[in-house]
Amino acid sequence: MKKKMSINIKRLLRFPIIWMLVGAVPIILLQVLFRSLAEPVEGIGSLFLTLMLGFFAILLYKLIMKYVAGRSTPELSKQHAGIEAVWGMLTGTMFIAVSAFIIVTMGGYSFQWANAADPGSVLMTSIETALGAAIIEELVFRGLMLQAIQKLGGSWIALAVTSLTFGAFHLGNPGATLWSALAITIEAGVLLGAAFLWRRNLWFAMGLHFAWNAVEALLGIPVSGLPAAGLFTVKVNGAALLTGGDFGLEGSIVPVIISLLIAIPMLIGAARNRVSLER
Repeated sequence: MKKKMSINIKRLLRFPIIWMLVGAVPIILLQVLFRSLAEPVEGIGSLFLTLMLGFFAILLYKLIMKYVAGRSTPELSKQHAGIEAVWGMLTGTMFIAVSAFIIVTMGGYSFQWANAADPGSVLMTSIETALGAAIIEELVFRGLMLQAIQKLGGSWIALAVTSLTFGAFHLGNPGATLWSALAITIEAGVLLGAAFLWRRNLWFAMGLHFAWNAVEALLGIPVSGLPAAGLFTVKVNGAALLTGGDFGLEGSIVPVIISLLIAIPMLIGAARNRVSLER
C-alpha cells in the first residue's frame, strides 16, 4: 500500500504543472529572503548577496528538476555557458541601444550627463538589480513555466502563455497601463521566450535579460516603470507611444517593433532546430 502511494505521489509530482509550481514558489521565496538581507547593505556587499542569490536559485532549480520533475537540466549546461551568456548580453545591449537611438532621432529622448552621479555606485547598482531580476525571472518563466507548458501543449502555446503571464506580471509596476503590459508581453515575453527556444539554454536568455535591464538603468531610463538613477538625466518629449511615458522605454512602440525583428528569426531558427532533431 505504501509503495503504491509512493508511486502515485511521484507521478503527481512529475506532472509538469506540479513541478512548475513546486519549483517557482521556493525560488521566489528565496528572492524575497535575499532582498530583505540586501536592504541594509550597500556597494560590494549588496552585489555579493545578489551573486549568492543567483547561485542558490540555480542550485535549487537543478535540485527541483532532478528530484521532483525527474529530468536533467541541459538548459543550464556548463558547456558554452560563458559564450552563450556573452552573446545574450550583446543581443540585449544592441536591442536597447538601437531602440533608444531611434527614439532620440525621432525627438523623444535627449540625454545629459548627470554630474552628480557617482559612476562606480551607479554601475554597481545597475548590475546588482539587473542580475537578480534576470536570473530569477528566467528560471521561473522560461526554465519552469515555459518548459512545463511546452510539455503539455507544445512550443507555441507555451510561448503565448508565458508571454501573457510575463506582461501581466508587470501590471503592478509604477506607470503601468494595459498598453505597457501588452508591450512587455511582446518585447519581453516573446523575445525572451524565442531566445530560449532558439538556443535551448537559460544562459543566453539570462544574458539578454540582464544587459537589457542594466543598459536601461545606466542610461537613466525607468526599467519597467521603476526609476533608475543612471549616468544620464533623460528629458522626455512627445507622445507616450513613442517615449513610453512614465513606464520608460519598454512602453514605447519602438522596442516592440525591434523585438519582433529579432524574435521572428529566432523562432524560425528554433523551428528548424526542432525539425532537424526529429529527422
